[in-house]
Amino acid sequence: MEKSPEKEHPREAFGWAARDTSGVLSPFKFSRRNATAKDVYIKIIYCGVCHSDLHFCRNEWGFSAYPLVPGHEIVGEVTEIGNEVQKFRVGDKVGVGCMVGGCDTCAECNNDSENYCDNTILTYNFIYHDGTRTYGGFSDKIVVEERYVLRFPDGLPMDAGAPLFCAGITVYSPLRYFGLDKPGLHVGVVGLGGLGHLAVKFAKAFGVRVTVISTSPSKQKEAIDKLGADSFLVSSDEVQMKDAVGSMDGIIDTVSAHHSLMPLIDLLKKHGKLVMVGGPDKPLELQIFPLLTGRKQVVGSCTGGMKETQEMIDFAAKNGITADIEVIPMSYVNTAMERLLKGDVKYRFVIDIANTLNPN
Repeated sequence: MEKSPEKEHPREAFGWAARDTSGVLSPFKFSRRNATAKDVYIKIIYCGVCHSDLHFCRNEWGFSAYPLVPGHEIVGEVTEIGNEVQKFRVGDKVGVGCMVGGCDTCAECNNDSENYCDNTILTYNFIYHDGTRTYGGFSDKIVVEERYVLRFPDGLPMDAGAPLFCAGITVYSPLRYFGLDKPGLHVGVVGLGGLGHLAVKFAKAFGVRVTVISTSPSKQKEAIDKLGADSFLVSSDEVQMKDAVGSMDGIIDTVSAHHSLMPLIDLLKKHGKLVMVGGPDKPLELQIFPLLTGRKQVVGSCTGGMKETQEMIDFAAKNGITADIEVIPMSYVNTAMERLLKGDVKYRFVIDIANTLNPN
């Protein structure tokens, strides 16, 4: 007989879960496993709210299993370690991102690209090695294998640092991997939301010239004056877009809504790269001849491996990069989800788990 989530493991746990495709979250009692030799137990202090949490809660990608506890931008404090753990001690500040396991033996895992392992275990809504379902960071505690825990740097605020474990690495990784981190290059950032605003910050820290490309003219002042972008393009302005044709070495496209790629490809120099990090739920149209005649690339990138994520968070601490956030109590999360759907946040919600997750 299958055990209930509350009886599945020895440790009592509490969080908020979606129960059906409405995506509405409510208090949820469940359980966590005991720590094995290589596990780290973490008291969750903050957890960011990612747009993918909304997709999962509403089953918009078609494979959600309920009850579902979302959250994969986790920052907390180590409360217990297994006897084989080497990197962490009780009291350490740590982070957990999009994954909590993998095969650990394939070419991707051996190449520090655990995020591309065919057997990656996501932080929630996946099946762990022991056959039980993973539950995410909208909860009081989590237990994670040492390999998938990140050291959180001193001097970086825990609340504004939490979104870096998904949004931050999602834009940092392609900038580095595709060589768009060289001073003097010109990089476009499409969309100025949770991902886009961090793409601007990381690119500027690399010494790159940055142009924000947006459908919203109202975002120009903030993009340039607050975030430090060098220029701004309104994508619906044909004159602006025409004047910028062939000017960019690369573009980071953070938009998850359906949109046209061809105007963006026209902005690229020959040999330029359009990197997709958003996840539109419908196919996008792509004309081939502009790629052939300009040796242009349209590529994708998805988060980053553990080594690269640690590199990212250390780089962020060194350069003072944090997400622009709105800290919310757990009780506000459903309103936050509705606002997120409307794009009504600058630029990331972060839940104050430690002070507002009350099981009583």
